[in-house]
Amino acid sequence: MSGGWGQDWTVDRRIAPVHRLDLAFEPGGWTEMAPRRAEIEAYFARRAADNPHLWNGPILLLARHGFADGVLSGAFRQTDFAAFTFWRDEGWKDEGMVNAFALAAIEGSDGGFVLGVMGPHTASAGRIYFPGGTPDPSDITADNRVDLHASMLRELTEETGLRPADILRDEGFTGLFDGPRVALMGRLVFDAPAEDLAARIRTFLASETHPELADVAVVRSEADLTPAMAPFAVDYMRWRWAGN
Repeated sequence: MSGGWGQDWTVDRRIAPVHRLDLAFEPGGWTEMAPRRAEIEAYFARRAADNPHLWNGPILLLARHGFADGVLSGAFRQTDFAAFTFWRDEGWKDEGMVNAFALAAIEGSDGGFVLGVMGPHTASAGRIYFPGGTPDPSDITADNRVDLHASMLRELTEETGLRPADILRDEGFTGLFDGPRVALMGRLVFDAPAEDLAARIRTFLASETHPELADVAVVRSEADLTPAMAPFAVDYMRWRWAGN
């Protein structure tokens, strides 16, 4: 399986365990989008006028990748959030990149999941995700590798206040491959019920000046699912409820 130039995004779609990551960083930027830089800047300026708190900064997208025998390999390049937002809002057209990111699938000791409700100042206000996000240059190691596991744990703490030391079991990644998106769901099981974890996160959010999350949502079954929840989060939870 590959994510590259000329790909039919409708073909590359499945859920599978990911046993190992072999991801590098390489120079080069996003060459396919370079001719559209003026459009990107104008579009982001309009978005920022509606939301002055909208962040723009460097991020990493996957320029090429392969997945075989449980190993996800490939190379990231650097771009910025403005280009990413432009690409996303145009409908994820094939522009030579894949958005590969790691999310902390927080699971309580009672099997309940805890997801975050994105704050009003973010680019995805009101949407409900597991904590995490697109990697950035801080996730590049000294030997030019991209550490998505470290990225997930960093985002977990920044968004929820939960720490790696609070995790009872780290069960590894499950990959949701959906064309231009590869969501790596890290199953993190905590030694506390989901509602207790939600209460701890809400206490943390109340202590923050500008928290990324507005609230959290606890999900135990189909009855708790809402249209605001990211499809890949819903697919992952259904996959888990099916006994995987």
